[in-house]
Formats: sequence, C-alpha cells, structure tokens
Amino acid sequence: METITSRQNPLCVQVRKLAAEGKYRRRTGRFLCDSPKLVQEALRWTPEAVETVLCTSQVLLPALPGHVRAVLVPEEVMASLAPSKTPQGVLAVCMLEDRPLPRTLEGSRYVVLDGVQDPGNVGTVLRTADAFWCDGVFLVGGCADLWSPKTLRASMGAAFRCPVWSCTAQELSDLLRRSGIPLWGAALREDTADVKAVDWSRAALAIGSEGQGLSRELLEMCDGTVRIPMQEHCESLNAAAAAAVLIWEMARAAGKV
Repeated sequence: METITSRQNPLCVQVRKLAAEGKYRRRTGRFLCDSPKLVQEALRWTPEAVETVLCTSQVLLPALPGHVRAVLVPEEVMASLAPSKTPQGVLAVCMLEDRPLPRTLEGSRYVVLDGVQDPGNVGTVLRTADAFWCDGVFLVGGCADLWSPKTLRASMGAAFRCPVWSCTAQELSDLLRRSGIPLWGAALREDTADVKAVDWSRAALAIGSEGQGLSRELLEMCDGTVRIPMQEHCESLNAAAAAAVLIWEMARAAGKV
C-alpha cells in the first residue's frame, strides 16, 4: 500500500476539491465517498468506478479490485481531507457514471424532485425510493448535487443502486409522454385527490422544494395532484417526510407492501 504524509500531495488537493466543489466534480468526472459504508457500497455496486481508496491505519479495508489505488494516510491528514466533522478513516475517489436519459421508461413507478435543494432531503428521498421499489428518480429545477458528500451520506448507498437522472422539466415531460406514464404532483389545486384514491400501478410522483413546493412549470405538467390526509392544523410536511409517505403508498397500492 502506498503511503502519503503531506497534505499538499496532489491527491490530497484533489480530494479536498472533490469534497467542496460541485463544478470541480462535474469538470473532472469524479466524486468522493466519505465513510466505510459508502466505500463498501461503491465497491459492491460499481467496483469499476472506484479509482482510489485512502485510509488510516485504524481501518481494515475490504478486498479491493486490482485496479484500485490504495493509499495510507496519517490520521491528521485524513482529518484535513474528510468533509464530515468526525472522519471515519476511509475515503474513496470514484468516477461519475454517464447516465443519459433513456428513450422510454420501462419501469412502473418513478419519483421526480423539483428544486429540492437540501442535500439531506435529496439523499433521503433517494434512499426511500430505492427501499420501496421505485424504478428511478429524476432531479429537475436545480436540486442539490447528487454527488455531494452530504447527499451521498443521506442516501446510504442508494445512489449506487437506484437510477437517477438530471434533466429539464421539458425533457421529463417528453419522456413521460413517450412512455405513457402519468405525472402526479404533491400539491393542492382543484383536482387534488387523496393519495389512497390514485392508481399507482404505473405513475410518476413529483415532490417540490422545501419552501416553494412544485414550480409552476412542473405543476402545469401534472396530470393530477395528490394530498396526504392529515390534521387540519398541520399545513405540510418536510419534503423528505412527505415523499416517504407518498412513496410508501405507491408501493402499497401496487401490492408491494
């Protein structure tokens, strides 16, 4: 195993930039896994994408593919590299997957996030969608970066298992129309239906931003809107909480749970 002791080593400089800068991640086609859990998930689901693993002497690494560069660093260097406040002793540099939009969608249930800017919410919704048999997630309207360390940590590895596409609202509309999939928005308007009354056998669900809800552009694309029954004095739920309730209901209606 290679050893690096300088914080100014080019690899260390790269790691810090990957942790901090979305533009750098997109330009270089790389991202950072921060925690043993994420590194293990990356090695399990996308081993070919893992380029470099950095660890301290306190961490027992799993078996690494032959192409992976393994680097040992002192704990003080790891502390300067890890984006989390409490470093867990292992990081991995991975290649971003090129995932173009498909011509049509062959699955049954999809989730659309519209302008959800909190990385914790984006990661949590992705984790929930993966858990409850959704076939993919779409990010539109300036959502948080899927490959930021905070989003990845919140996804708990779901980012490696559940297909995620970033696209414009118009691209999404065209794709859903070609695929024959109706879009239901979590919003209130005249056609709003109880979530339990909707046919979720083949559908897409749109969740809006934490403060503004669905954008007007996406709301106009919706074939209908849905609401979650709740006490009258409660106006709304957090985006991730609302998504969890709705996604579970999608799975229940489809006979999955």
